[in-house]
Order: sequence, then C-alpha cells, then structure tokens
Amino acid sequence: MSKSLLLFLCRYSIIICFCLSNVKMACAQTDGDALMITKNFYCAGGTYANSSWTNYWEGTFKRDNLNLGKVSANTYSFIGNYGITSKLNIMFNAPYVSTHASAGTLKGQSGLQDLSVTLKWLTYQYSLAGGKLSFFSIFTGSLPLGNYEPDFQPMSIGLHAKSAMIRGLLNYKYNKFLLGASAQYIQRSNITIDRNAYYTTDLVYSNQVYMPNANNIALSAGYLDQHIYFAANITKATTLGGTDIRKNDMPFPSNTMNETTAGAMFKYSFSAISGWELLAGGNYVLNGRNVGQTQTLYGGVFYLFNLSKNTK
Repeated sequence: MSKSLLLFLCRYSIIICFCLSNVKMACAQTDGDALMITKNFYCAGGTYANSSWTNYWEGTFKRDNLNLGKVSANTYSFIGNYGITSKLNIMFNAPYVSTHASAGTLKGQSGLQDLSVTLKWLTYQYSLAGGKLSFFSIFTGSLPLGNYEPDFQPMSIGLHAKSAMIRGLLNYKYNKFLLGASAQYIQRSNITIDRNAYYTTDLVYSNQVYMPNANNIALSAGYLDQHIYFAANITKATTLGGTDIRKNDMPFPSNTMNETTAGAMFKYSFSAISGWELLAGGNYVLNGRNVGQTQTLYGGVFYLFNLSKNTK
C-alpha cells in the first residue's frame, strides 16, 4: 500500500464528509459537514485516531506483506474553530502522527505533520418542500509543519506537499433528518526528496517529484437533535494521475491512490455541563488502488468558548 493514503485518511479522518444541518451552536464541526458556529464563539478540542491495515492493493492486485505485518498510524490533532460571522467560520487542524509496522525492519516515524486552515462560508439557503436546502463553499490550505521525509513509504508520516482545496457542499434538512452531497478538488505542489534519481515508469534524474492532484465526492445521511447527531457516509477519492506500485516494490509518494470508504460518526453535546461535546466514529476502505484496506477509529473532546460580550 501507499502509506501516504493511510495518513491522508488519518489527517482527514474527522473531516470526511458528514453532511449535517446548519446548527447555530454546533461546536465539533469539520470542513466537510454543514455545521456552523455562531459569531464570536470559539471551539477548541483534541482528537485521537488510530488507522491500521494488513492487506493492501498493489495496483489493483490485493495482497499482504509479511515483511510489514500490521501497519498502523496514531494521529493526535489539536483543532480550533472560530465564528467570524454566523455564515463564515475559520478552522485549523495541526496533527502529530506516529507510524509503526509489527514486522520487519522498517522503523516507524513520528512528528508534526501538516497545518491546515479552512474557511467555510454558508453561501446560500432556501426553503424547499418543508425543509431547508443549504449550499456551502469551503476553502482549505495546508503546508508541512516539519521537515519529515515523504520518500519512506509506507512509514512516512505524510506527503510533505503544500495543498489547496475547494469543496462544494449541498445539504438538505427535513425535521431531524439530513441528506448531503459534496465534491472536493485538491491541488498539490511538487515535493523534494532526499535522492537525486528515482524510477516510476521511467528513470528520473531529479530530486523533484511531481505530485498528482486529486478529487473526492461524498454522500451522507444522518439524524440531528439538540444534543445528538449521527451520520453515515460513503466517500470516493481519486488521484488524477500517478503510477502503480511496482511488483514487490515500496510505494512512492506520487503513486495513484484511489479508494472508496464507508464511515459513520456520532456526536453528543452535554446539557448538564454546557459547552462540552464528545465525538466518536470510524471509517473502513471498501475498495482501492495502491492503498491499504484501512480501518480507522477516532474520538475527541471539544469545548465551546463565548468570546462575545453577551454572556448568555
């Protein structure tokens, strides 16, 4: 597998599209849902995610690798979200990632991965058939926080590419039931690796690696009331270019990494201790190309701060 995508999943394990409804005081929102935080409120929290795989796709051929055993990644993220207005939020995410293989001699890596900053704009709302239809425009940029080495797959903690992402999110809420759909395009910069030549389908005499861009689409359905929401989703991620892992070779950062993932998330907002929220969920790769059949479990705790002069 390309561990790159396992780490892509870790990084976005909490932001894979949970298309919920627009709720004025939602705290543990992501860049892939329809939750908004109100003006002058700030939500801060931490999450933990564990992802692992034993089987992977080498191109389209599914196999295992006894020299790796079970490959896992632990991701610890600090997440913040501020309401600039009730229709415009800014979010950030800074993860620390560590990797491990249960067999063989490859040493796991650890360190700060990439800082991502997101602007989420509630662009349009419309009453439709007794419910509410909403459209969101979401813009994300990310850059590496550390000088980690991307050319050490599958143990590297990331791709070390700068990224710019744009997502359109359409959400429909009827009573307490929710339906959503989104599409995202990801533009990635080239990366520099610590060698002067490498081979994909041809021998390249350079330390610069062209990173293919990517996109993903997602569908979701869920339920939301004052304290609880639950959402299930399916996401299809596609790399726009790249190469397959060569037979019995290590993955490479610019490999094609396609996958279809199913997931679910649960969130609970406390009433007795106002401001606190708990988050839990998981994802599983159903099918892919040059990726591991990864299962991801995650959880988090968040608190909502009122930074306005209104203390209610």
